[in-house]
Amino acid sequence: MTETIESVSQIIIETLLENPKVPRNITPESKIIEDLEFDSLAVMNFVMEIEDKLDVSVPLDRLTDVRTIHDLAEAIISLK
Repeated sequence: MTETIESVSQIIIETLLENPKVPRNITPESKIIEDLEFDSLAVMNFVMEIEDKLDVSVPLDRLTDVRTIHDLAEAIISLK
């Protein structure tokens, strides 16, 4: 299966929605820190979960440019 930014964004959103504390109105443009209220530890834990699920490793320096779910999906696609 060829993954697209849209399909990876959907996987990220579905994974986020598994957590009952996360807002239900998540979109690809949702800001991870501001909209989801994730602190740096929560971001790292979440990224590790996504890395495991999608079998990819996102270097820390790539995370500095990630603000939204769409940004994270783009970073993952570019690494695959």
